[in-house]
Amino acid sequence: MNRPDRRTALAAAATGLLAAPSLARAQTPMRWRMVTSWPKNLPGPAFSAQRIADRIKLLSGGRIEVQVFAAGEVVPAFAVHEAVGNGTVELGHTASFFAIGREPALAYFTSVPFGFTPPEHNSWIMNGGGQALWDETSARFGLKPLLGGNTGVSMGGWFRREIASAEDVRGLKIRMVGLGAELFQRMGATALAVPPGDIYPALERGAIDAAEFTAPGSDIQLGLWKVAPFYYAPGFNKPNGSSELVVHKAHWDALPADLRSIVQAASDAEQAVALAEIEKLNMDALAQMVGAQGVQLRGFPAELIQIARRHAGELARDLGTRSPMAAKVSESYAAFQARISPWTRVSMHAALGAREV
Repeated sequence: MNRPDRRTALAAAATGLLAAPSLARAQTPMRWRMVTSWPKNLPGPAFSAQRIADRIKLLSGGRIEVQVFAAGEVVPAFAVHEAVGNGTVELGHTASFFAIGREPALAYFTSVPFGFTPPEHNSWIMNGGGQALWDETSARFGLKPLLGGNTGVSMGGWFRREIASAEDVRGLKIRMVGLGAELFQRMGATALAVPPGDIYPALERGAIDAAEFTAPGSDIQLGLWKVAPFYYAPGFNKPNGSSELVVHKAHWDALPADLRSIVQAASDAEQAVALAEIEKLNMDALAQMVGAQGVQLRGFPAELIQIARRHAGELARDLGTRSPMAAKVSESYAAFQARISPWTRVSMHAALGAREV
């Protein structure tokens, strides 16, 4: 081998030695942990959390691997925001209204009494400025928020005794979170923020008299009918059931553009998958509970709903004064609801009314 050829070969070998470790590093997956607010394998939100994790790994070609933890395995159900925001873990799956004690505006990104339905909520987040406000609200807590599934329109809750009038709510101890909890308190009840996995024992031992969680497809897993057989509708306190995927913001900002798009796509896809799944789960679970389990399906008295609607209006006005961010988000939410409600009334509401005739 002459001298120029030898120099070329040595240079190529050196380049290969330098490139090999670099290639190995590039192929080493990021191993992220996702803490959640849900009991293990809970239909609805826990299913969504696992599917998002699986989808991130698949779409990224294994560049990000996500291990999912149920509530209590790493942090308590209501500590997901803090754990992700301070960097203890990289991801969380929760509901934003669990953190309204930190910022009142966070309530709007899960559900508002007499507020958006799931399609309306998605439209506000994706096309009505909601995502930008959500980002702004969450950034100071070190979080990047994304839609992470939806449990649909909620039921009004499980009650140990029948509710014949608005007066029957007075003195009631009910498990409820978010703005719905404050609404029931204004109606004379005592609302307690019991983690999902603790609802059944709280009902069983009489620590609470009633409990609202989501809808039949998720509620059936908790077995609440065994201790509170009266199941009430409508869920005016929570007409939407958005879950939230939160990413530690520093990790989100450090991701290359393609991986940020993959996490976003994995989360976005879950909106359609979760809503389609929960309708089927709700359908089957309600039929089973009313049939085989003897659940007593009831409607709230009209008087109670009218009183609740009045209190909800007062609550919405009050909430907008609690922080600058709450005022900003409240204005956007109310304006979008005013614009979209006429369409919902002549489309979905009218179509359902016609179907029932």
